[in-house]
Amino acid sequence: MRLVLLLITALLALPVLGVLGAWGLMDAQALSLLAHQWDTVLPTYTLQSLQLVLGVGLGVAVLGGATAAAVTLFEFPGRRFFEWALLLPLALPAYVLAYAYTDALQFSGPIQAGLRSALGAKGALWPDVRSLGGATLLFIISLYPYVYLLTRTALADHAGPVMEAARLLGAPLRRRVLEVALPMARPALAAGVALALMETLADYGVGSYFGLSTFTTGIYRAWLVMDDRIAAAQLASLLLIVVGVLLILEQRAQSRLRFASNRAGVPGGLTAQPTRLSLLGKLGAWAVCCLPVFLGFVAPVLWLLRQLWLEAKASETPVFVPDYLARFGEWAWASFRLAGGAAVLAVVFALALAFTLRRHAAQGAPLLRGAARLVSLGYAIPGAVVAVGILMITGAVQHWAPQWGLPMLVTGTVFGLMYAYLVRFSAVALQSVLAGYAKLPPSMDESALLLGADAQRTFMEVHLPLLARSGLAAALLVFVDAMKELPATLVLRPFGSDTLAVVAYQFARDERLAEAALPSLAIVAVGLIPVLMLSRALRKA
Repeated sequence: MRLVLLLITALLALPVLGVLGAWGLMDAQALSLLAHQWDTVLPTYTLQSLQLVLGVGLGVAVLGGATAAAVTLFEFPGRRFFEWALLLPLALPAYVLAYAYTDALQFSGPIQAGLRSALGAKGALWPDVRSLGGATLLFIISLYPYVYLLTRTALADHAGPVMEAARLLGAPLRRRVLEVALPMARPALAAGVALALMETLADYGVGSYFGLSTFTTGIYRAWLVMDDRIAAAQLASLLLIVVGVLLILEQRAQSRLRFASNRAGVPGGLTAQPTRLSLLGKLGAWAVCCLPVFLGFVAPVLWLLRQLWLEAKASETPVFVPDYLARFGEWAWASFRLAGGAAVLAVVFALALAFTLRRHAAQGAPLLRGAARLVSLGYAIPGAVVAVGILMITGAVQHWAPQWGLPMLVTGTVFGLMYAYLVRFSAVALQSVLAGYAKLPPSMDESALLLGADAQRTFMEVHLPLLARSGLAAALLVFVDAMKELPATLVLRPFGSDTLAVVAYQFARDERLAEAALPSLAIVAVGLIPVLMLSRALRKA
């Protein structure tokens, strides 16, 4: 079992090694190509990616920190509602937000047209949404929940009693928030920002649709337009290095989240109660909490529903015809089939690896623990890097062993796409299963051993029933992530088998935004599942 798991882990690490291995293929032609990229596109990719990262990082830090502080430290009507409603933007992929806001706010859209008619204006009333600034704002309202979630947890666990002590020592409210609560939550805030930036760098849908020149869009241009795998791998490796730095920063921030939790109070009978706000403070808290929920979920969903309804009502060939519904059923079935397969495989692998780690914990099992850490890095790897890495490995194997026919097995097949999904999302399943195992005491295994149960029976009759909820949660998370995944799916999907994410992107790219509404809404509906699970878990915490 250990050998099999190590082999599987090595396979999951191959795409990253394939990307990094491109630098070992440097010859005169590759060096010339790298120099050409440095003189032409690389500065643009670097500058736009840096501007995007800086803008998104600052925005999610401010918005996520402000909303977390509002619902954790203060008492106002509607606070319980906003505790979970602020998570709703997680259900919308950033590219779905891009489609909705472009359709609503573009120069030819109904909002600008109506305002120009009412005001008698001629030109554009605001800058084009399809810009670097527009993409930055969309990423902020889409990704701030990462910061909100971690910061809220840190504040709820540690800040309340200390703020109460500061109040008794005479510190005003502003000083208690800025100098006591928020500094304690800085590691959590930094970890949330790092996660948001990794998602930003991994995005392809928004960058491609808005015509941005980022590393991710550059990778696809190099591979699909220039047909140059070495250039694509070089760009992918640079992006991988940046993501690796962010991952290290995120892990360092997480390691600093070590405080003594004291929810009930502090010595001396002090209790941690949210501060009641004045009328002006309540209005400010409502504004801070309502704005991201409305812009990040309510407005785009309502707009997509409106477009779907108008298209069905006014068009001579409405979208609700049997042919369109049949095609939608095919797209949905392809998405559910691929995402379901990825979820099952990821959970089975995670259960096997976690169980083996538990069985050999006494011996240390350094190879297995290293394998688990390697798998855990997969979620931080952008889909573009995974796709390029798989194709690089496939090309190398084809060069050395053409009789194997590996490209026919991996490129444009379900097997290749499952491979990419496992590389990216096995980490999600493994973390959930490990969290479930952490709740099972080792004495349970010892009791089963004393009663004569072997490893297989212990797992099937003792562990598996107790891990049912963790396994189901892992499967749902992988399922939703695979449903929303776009970059790797665009390159590796089976021919003639489009997913909802791919179809929504293609419709939006062709300016058929009304037709993109239905698959986009289906993705949003599926994305609500983990959000509701998370909000329920937070209410129980």
